[in-house]
Amino acid sequence: MINRICLGLVLTFHLLSLAAVPAYADDAPAMDEVAEEAIVDEGLDSGNIAWMLTSSALVLMMTAPGLALFYGGLVRKKNILGVMMQCIFLMGLMSVLWAVCGYSLAFGGDNPYFGNLDHLFMKGVIADGELPQSVWVNECVTFVFQGMFFIITPALICGAFAERMKFSTMCVFMVLWGLLVYCPICHWVWDGWMYQGDYHALDFAGGTVVHISSGVSALICALLIGKRLGFGQEPMPPHNLTYTFIGTGLLWVGWFGFNAGSALAADALAVNAFVATHLAAAAGVLTWSVSEWLANGKPSILGACSGAVAGLVCVTPAAGFVTPMSGVILGLAAGVVCYLACTKIKNTFGYDDSLDAFGVHGVGGTLGALLTGVFASKHVGGVDGLLAGNVGQFVNQAISVGVTAAVAIVGTVVLLKILDATMGLRVSQEDEIRGLDLSQHNEEGYIFL
Repeated sequence: MINRICLGLVLTFHLLSLAAVPAYADDAPAMDEVAEEAIVDEGLDSGNIAWMLTSSALVLMMTAPGLALFYGGLVRKKNILGVMMQCIFLMGLMSVLWAVCGYSLAFGGDNPYFGNLDHLFMKGVIADGELPQSVWVNECVTFVFQGMFFIITPALICGAFAERMKFSTMCVFMVLWGLLVYCPICHWVWDGWMYQGDYHALDFAGGTVVHISSGVSALICALLIGKRLGFGQEPMPPHNLTYTFIGTGLLWVGWFGFNAGSALAADALAVNAFVATHLAAAAGVLTWSVSEWLANGKPSILGACSGAVAGLVCVTPAAGFVTPMSGVILGLAAGVVCYLACTKIKNTFGYDDSLDAFGVHGVGGTLGALLTGVFASKHVGGVDGLLAGNVGQFVNQAISVGVTAAVAIVGTVVLLKILDATMGLRVSQEDEIRGLDLSQHNEEGYIFL
């Protein structure tokens, strides 16, 4: 009896609610319709916003856990937390710095050579009652997406001085490097004279801004900070290639946000960049592995992972300007060239680029920037390259590479010299022997009871 009564009440309530819907609909539109109309009225595209926020999250994932695991597996076990701390701390430090003044210096003003303080403390980027919603929302989306680049770029440099730089000095160096090296280059390439002027350089997602700037700076760090104790005299193999493999997978997936997200919309250009990015990474795996196979008799998981990253780096400036099949060519070239840079060239000159930040990012970014000027197609990005007879574009690419490298070299040398004289660059011999986990953070990565 009770069950029947309850069932009757439920049916009655349901019928009443159905009867009420037409009356409500006649009086006023549904709430989701109101929201949709408001978005249209404000000029916002919810699909593009969703894609850009997703891409931002993917790029953030590249730093941690992606890069943290990739680099963490390559160092000795006494330094794994040191690498992870660098990544997570830079996520916090560079994010706040970007909000305070970094974004403004990179994208503020109309001057082609330097930004200004128009967006200091996120002015014009957040709701303030003065700007239309479409203005501040779109600006905020750009702010958060580009902020993820500002995080991972200095984190890449950490691979060059892994296992020996003071954590305190690293923090100060990254703040100064971000403001004085990264922000000017970012402004020139994406908001200034390289973007608008006669020397228009093609850099879809950061070949110059991210990879050449960080890779060249990494080489300077390796040279000025010096080699690790025992380098070349005792074995220093990666302590956990399982971590490196997992990190590579996360980087590969995150790179879709990095490159396809740089289309700034969920459109055909994003699709092209997505496919070209994937194929370049795949091709990089093949050629690095085959090169290693021929040289050493066996391919390695480290080589396959390094090849994937090399292909991703190389296609970064080109993803929105070349066809996916050209992306395959870029990946094939990156696997061979970066393999030689990380083995033959490094061994010949004897510098201690601990985790091959220069060999992969500096060399791969340079190769990608130049090949963008070769394979660019007007059917993809509106500009032809050298293969289509546009010699000038290749020249512009070479100029952008040279300018970026010069600024990175000069800026990094000056900053490191000043910090070495005031704070010191590297830990003591005793602390380096103990490992950065204990000496810098008083923690251990592995405690087995």
